[in-house]
Amino acid sequence: MAVQALYFSERDGQEMALKNPDKMLFTNKADADARDRMLELSEEIMVFLQSRVEGLTDDLAEQCALSIAQEKDLFQKALKKPSLLNASRENSE
Repeated sequence: MAVQALYFSERDGQEMALKNPDKMLFTNKADADARDRMLELSEEIMVFLQSRVEGLTDDLAEQCALSIAQEKDLFQKALKKPSLLNASRENSE
């Protein structure tokens, strides 16, 4: 019987990672670390949004922040060329 190590971000928690193994369990530490950094960025973005957008609910702030953090590379490119933000959406329609 082989042994396999699985990694997850403590920010997700073990229970949540086991419920969503496709997105939250990793076979190498580097991928788990990348997820952890993305979740850390998401938390910071959420706090930023809540401090800047009056009336923004916690759930909506969390969803927005997670979406931005997951697409951070796209946002970095869009700082130079804003039309990139919606280019992939327009191509899929």
